[in-house]
Amino acid sequence: MRVLAAAVLSLLLASAAAQAQDQAMAERLKPCAACHGEGGHSRDEVYYPSIAGKPQGYLQQQLRNFREGRRHNTVMAELLAPLSDDYLRAIAAYYAQQPPTLAAREPVADAALLARGAKLVREGDAARQLPACSRCHGGQLAGVQPAIPSLAGLGRDYLSAQLGAWRSGVRQALAPDCMAQIARKLDEAEINALSAYIAALPVNAQTRPAEHPDGKLPLDCGSVP
Repeated sequence: MRVLAAAVLSLLLASAAAQAQDQAMAERLKPCAACHGEGGHSRDEVYYPSIAGKPQGYLQQQLRNFREGRRHNTVMAELLAPLSDDYLRAIAAYYAQQPPTLAAREPVADAALLARGAKLVREGDAARQLPACSRCHGGQLAGVQPAIPSLAGLGRDYLSAQLGAWRSGVRQALAPDCMAQIARKLDEAEINALSAYIAALPVNAQTRPAEHPDGKLPLDCGSVP
């Protein structure tokens, strides 16, 4: 009986310590919350995407990309410049453990646009060596551990802007930059279609990153270990 009581007490103390650590981290991350929302749940998905529940490895890479100039945002660069890799890892771990943002989906009335987007997302275009988005980002587009991000839950304008930034070279990642290769094969109409389709997908509490890819990835990506 005493052993059981001691075990329960140990669990309670560990839980309390974890909660205190989370609260302390949330306090430190108030500058991040000003844009990305409390716990990474954004109030403005157009400019500041929700980052709650995304794979830790992906979040850490993006923080390093902003700090090291592969992604360009003055505010992010200034905030991250003095931070160590260990601190970036802690920030990424905090947001990765948060529940995903259950945002309202964006309605799209144009069935033809959605159908075109669905084909690109689910099938790709073999003739152009353009893999389906779901091949890397998972069937739910919820991402894959440890470093492939979720697309589900992102807004149409944000998705379109990021693909455009990759296509133009404004956004970059570690070589080989697989997303830049893909984005350069898409025209504006295709970017609009797949962004509309992804933004219209439902998101629920089970929309979490998969533990491993479903087979071999179609491209080599420097961001994926």
